[in-house]
Amino acid sequence: MIKNCYIHIPFCNKICSYCDFCKLYYDEKFVNRYLDELEKEIKSIYKGEVLDTIYIGGGTPSSLNNKQLERLFEILKLFNKSETVEFTIESNFENINEEKLLIYKKNGINRLSFGLESINENNLTFLNRNITKKKINNTINSCRNLGFNNINIDLIYALPVEDISILKNDLDYIFSLDIEHISTYSLMIEDHTMLKINNIENISEELDYEMYKLICKEMKKNDYYHYEISNFSKSGYESKHNLCYWNNDNYYGFGLGASSYIDNKRITNTRSINKYLKGNYRLDIIELSNNDLIEYKIMLNLRKAEGISLEEVKLDVRDLVKEGLLIEENNRVRIPEEKWYVSNEIILRVLEDYNE
Repeated sequence: MIKNCYIHIPFCNKICSYCDFCKLYYDEKFVNRYLDELEKEIKSIYKGEVLDTIYIGGGTPSSLNNKQLERLFEILKLFNKSETVEFTIESNFENINEEKLLIYKKNGINRLSFGLESINENNLTFLNRNITKKKINNTINSCRNLGFNNINIDLIYALPVEDISILKNDLDYIFSLDIEHISTYSLMIEDHTMLKINNIENISEELDYEMYKLICKEMKKNDYYHYEISNFSKSGYESKHNLCYWNNDNYYGFGLGASSYIDNKRITNTRSINKYLKGNYRLDIIELSNNDLIEYKIMLNLRKAEGISLEEVKLDVRDLVKEGLLIEENNRVRIPEEKWYVSNEIILRVLEDYNE
């Protein structure tokens, strides 16, 4: 049963230096054609399931003008939604306003996600972003006045122009906004980004680790629950949509470059706007073996604070428990929070043991 859906809006008014997501500069005519094709894709694939989560990501969905946003939400009326649906849209502070927030509210959006990334001037210049505290404060106030009570903010850290004090100031400012959810991402310099083209290098692993420890410490101090390696929330505000990924649940993905997981198949859409606009949506379909399915479950479930059920996946973790790399209790196994920074290495050990 598919209960989750991702919608990709690839358009941006400005391309951030670090972004390797599927994105295009905003063009009004392209957006209109894209929305027409998005509607066709949904109609050709969606089978009418009742959805518990819908997530509109990008790109920058808030780059669309008011008329285009109304058109997008008209298309999304094709979906059957549960009474408790979590309905999220990503926005940037640079191009959001009260009119757009009113459109969101009218059309059932109940969770907002903002890419803040940093409030430090040097960081913002490095990331090719342009945000002011005044704009952020006014936007959050508008959100609250309109009744939005589930807001996420993204933070990027470990920039080459950053130190611990800058990160601490970013965190203090985000805490002052009193929002419900915070996602934190260590800067990754990906291929085909401006940072990579300009030969920018990552900071040292030692400094990255110090920054990660600071984030964990400050989040705990401010009553945020560290429920997944990169995600923190106030009680009851974990992202239901993202949990569908980490639980390895089925989900639809519609739009340019979107991914789906349906009936043991990993499906990837084309990143070519020309192919997409001609109705050639799919790029790749991989059917997973039973072993693949278990490996995915191990990799994804072990990102969460609650870990993985040993009833669902039979694992011999005695050695890793003795080494303090895993904790076993109540027939579940999890990575201790103090080891999350090296979780990739631990997960590889678990997979190696499983495949022996």
